[in-house]
Amino acid sequence: MLRFFKRKAPSGPPEYLIVGLGNPGSKYEFTRHNIGFLCLDKLAESLNVKIDRIKFKSLTADVNLSGRRCILMKPQTYMNESGQAVREAAVFYKIPPQNILIVFDDVSLPFAALRIRRNGTDGGHNGVKSLIYHLKSDSFPRVKVGIGAKPHPQMQLMDWVLSSFSKDELTELKKTAADACHALELIVAGDTEKAMSLYN
Repeated sequence: MLRFFKRKAPSGPPEYLIVGLGNPGSKYEFTRHNIGFLCLDKLAESLNVKIDRIKFKSLTADVNLSGRRCILMKPQTYMNESGQAVREAAVFYKIPPQNILIVFDDVSLPFAALRIRRNGTDGGHNGVKSLIYHLKSDSFPRVKVGIGAKPHPQMQLMDWVLSSFSKDELTELKKTAADACHALELIVAGDTEKAMSLYN
């Protein structure tokens, strides 16, 4: 399990990018589309670091997770151009797609449910679509967090994903975010199968 104290980053180049998808700015902070940011904030809190270094068009932090040096990233490009920021970091550190972990919202999953996948299509998610385009690959692991389907068919999808969580929903998401962090830790440790068996 995660330990709640600061860990020094291992020496040597980073081995993993851990990317939370979302939109920058207080306007979007607690919206459904920003669940990736919220999960990464939870991970940073557990590691006693702040994701506040500006690099690669992102807010970043350099951390030790499962004995591996990892870069936490919150792209500030807005969701639809997330791939630009991630590509810059991946090229700079020479990190292959298989070592780029993405956390994002999924309308096809029930609220607060987790789904871990080794790879896959964009599933209609514009942030993931941007990543596949810029990385020229869909082989990156992903941790998907359910935000639930639109409450009624007439509602525009964009209005739904940009809607805010209620206080009760945010309380429920705390456990899901902690589970997502544990899943990321297991994946970095090379235990993706265990993460999938625990949380899928």
